[in-house]
Amino acid sequence: MSDTADARVSRRDVHPLRAEFLLFAFLMVFFLIVGTAYLVVAEAEPVGTTAFYMVAGLAGIIAGYLWVLSRRISVRPEDDPLGEISVRTGEIGVFSPHSWWPLVLGVASALLFLGAAIGFWITGIGVALGVIGLVGQVFEFSRGQHAH
Repeated sequence: MSDTADARVSRRDVHPLRAEFLLFAFLMVFFLIVGTAYLVVAEAEPVGTTAFYMVAGLAGIIAGYLWVLSRRISVRPEDDPLGEISVRTGEIGVFSPHSWWPLVLGVASALLFLGAAIGFWITGIGVALGVIGLVGQVFEFSRGQHAH
């Protein structure tokens, strides 16, 4: 990192997790407003009103967690509004290049939800396929050309 990038990241006016916190705080306020409007328009229908207020509460919980977390962590390069892309270079992680296991897990998830709608015997097939897909995903790099 260059000296100018270090000076830019360590400024006092840069707050970690500010964008994430503001997103969920906005969602909380939005769902409070929508829930109140729904309360008036739907003539105090209890289920929808409760759902809107609960979604607002969940967004508020996440916003509160991000606000508390932002006080405990140091400033990240992506929190700097004047940051450069080169500040965050380097290896991010290891990703499987041509994996079919996410497709298997997606089909298993679809079968689980289909089983809840149609019949619970489909749920058993979804669970079995999900276990196979999860084991395949976890141990994908333990065999073949990607083995460690």
